Amino acid sequence: MCKLISIVILASMICVSVFSTSRPDNDTTVSDTKVRKVIDSHGSSWGGMNVPAADGQALHDIVLQNKYKNALEIGTSNGYSGLWIAWALSKTGGKLITIEIDPERHKEALAYFREAGLEKYIDARLGDAHELVPALSGPFDFVFCDADKEWYENYLKAVLSKITIGGCFAAHNVSEYSGRGGRRGSGFGRGGGSGFLEFARSFQNLDTKVLNIPGSGGLSVSYKKAEK
Repeated sequence: MCKLISIVILASMICVSVFSTSRPDNDTTVSDTKVRKVIDSHGSSWGGMNVPAADGQALHDIVLQNKYKNALEIGTSNGYSGLWIAWALSKTGGKLITIEIDPERHKEALAYFREAGLEKYIDARLGDAHELVPALSGPFDFVFCDADKEWYENYLKAVLSKITIGGCFAAHNVSEYSGRGGRRGSGFGRGGGSGFLEFARSFQNLDTKVLNIPGSGGLSVSYKKAEK
């Protein structure tokens, strides 16, 4: 009887040890209220080169719904979209690499990341994405591109082989209609002129569409179906 009791106690201790050391994906140390406050209380800072709130929410939801963990952002600006992405990653247990070429915007983004308590989920790099992106080893299951529009095709080419099956390449300011004469499918909703949308759709292993989001600045998503 004593031997049986000892076995039960030992088994209980092992279970307690296992559950106490395991870490859920959802980090309870990140305060949703704190993140939301940073997003909502710096409205005057989020204009210009940042995505609208509707697209920020969409990026967050894509990451969360697909349980993505290895994310890349090309074009940090001052951190608004990165906050949305990293917020979702704090719930999936992932991490974001984000790249910005402008030192002042990079510095400002770092401050917002710290204020929101999300800095441990973000590897913010200062540099030229033309050089840094091709050098990244990956793999990535989520890539968000909001940098120099004329380079979108090059960014997609640089990361496509590093995106996992089921992963997503999202691109901002992409629309079914051009800014020049309303031609369908030209790629960019602000100024047009590039064929990024057609370029993305030329890959048979990508399922590309433009999301229908009220208040959006134009957001395309390309989900990878196979390696080639």
